[in-house]
Amino acid sequence: MAIKNTQSGFTLLIAVIFMSVMLSFGLALGSLGYKQQVLASGAIESQYAFYVADTALECALYADQKKDLFAYGKYNENESPNSTGVKSMTCDGHTVAAVQMPPTASELITRVRLSLDSNTRCADVTVYKYNEPQLPSGVTTYIFSQGYDVPCSRVANPGSARFVSRGISVHY
Repeated sequence: MAIKNTQSGFTLLIAVIFMSVMLSFGLALGSLGYKQQVLASGAIESQYAFYVADTALECALYADQKKDLFAYGKYNENESPNSTGVKSMTCDGHTVAAVQMPPTASELITRVRLSLDSNTRCADVTVYKYNEPQLPSGVTTYIFSQGYDVPCSRVANPGSARFVSRGISVHY
């Protein structure tokens, strides 16, 4: 009568279980590392977008407060945005035209798209001027700046591209 070996294959079973646990652990760590890399990359792009928005806001503040670019009376209601009455704004070495909406007696809205950081980043600036005679200055100004981590060509034609945008505003 032959004796049956009930221990055969036990070591192989332990090895397979151990390798399955180690593979699961490795995949979990790899997935976690990938997610951390994606989050870190997104945070970096978010910082770029914020810095571009801040730079464009500072350029608009300078153009408004020192150059008086967005003041009432700088535009004629009958002029087109590309006529000689439209002022231009210079920021980061680029000069762009300020596109103004038709003004009313109570508000003036101007939009500017700026290409910054050697044409690798883009920002949109919108300036709202409200005529408020009850205030000592007579005018309230709101400036909104939206920065993007991609060039202006991608913002204009995004297609299926993904990009980060951050905004900042000021009023006085």
